Amino acid sequence: MDDDLIAGLTRQVKEEVIENYLRERRIVELELEDFGRQARECLFRAAKTGRRLNRLTRVLIAPELRRRLAAILQLPFPSFWAAAMDKRFSKGTPAIRVRGLTEKTKFRKLVLEAYGRFHRSMDGYRAGYEELAGLCHAVNCNIRAFQRNFDLLSILAFLRGLDLETVEMKRVLGQNFTASELASVDRTLQIGTVSLESMEIPPPLVLPKPESIEMPLSQLADEVYRCHPVEAARFLA
Repeated sequence: MDDDLIAGLTRQVKEEVIENYLRERRIVELELEDFGRQARECLFRAAKTGRRLNRLTRVLIAPELRRRLAAILQLPFPSFWAAAMDKRFSKGTPAIRVRGLTEKTKFRKLVLEAYGRFHRSMDGYRAGYEELAGLCHAVNCNIRAFQRNFDLLSILAFLRGLDLETVEMKRVLGQNFTASELASVDRTLQIGTVSLESMEIPPPLVLPKPESIEMPLSQLADEVYRCHPVEAARFLA
């Protein structure tokens, strides 16, 4: 067979292997970038929802009443949500304005509205979390398919014997690499699967509906107002 034909076929094979690998890798990398962006947005929603819980917790003032709230909501300890209860109150959380015939009534409404807003925020967060979980599953399926279809060590070993034209390709694709160097390149370029846990994205809480716990929340509010009237009044100012 003519040397020029052999060289041409070799070059064609090389180009197809490289192009297929780089194309499919770029698709996976773009999916990972999109997942990372949505994961950051989900974390932002989690923080926003945590501030709603934090506001409700602060309104209750006394540590014992806060613990009773945690028991009513069945908050897991330790968890992102339990930690949110103890963080410093965020001034970025919108104030709640309520109306009532008496200060006690207004304070009760304040507690109920604070929980209602927390509940609605958690519902919104759950929708985003579930969407992200679906994206995570899809991305991981594509990563595993990419790993099955493109064994990087085999590709590198195959390309070692080809006459690559540029120094950059030799460096990136493993021309004249030793076995240990090839393994190092494989570890460096390997694309691993992702998880919500590794991104520290907290699972949403399953909260009781506001109407189902209106009575125990009202009792907590009344107890706060009875035991800490001055502090409670500050939340109504």
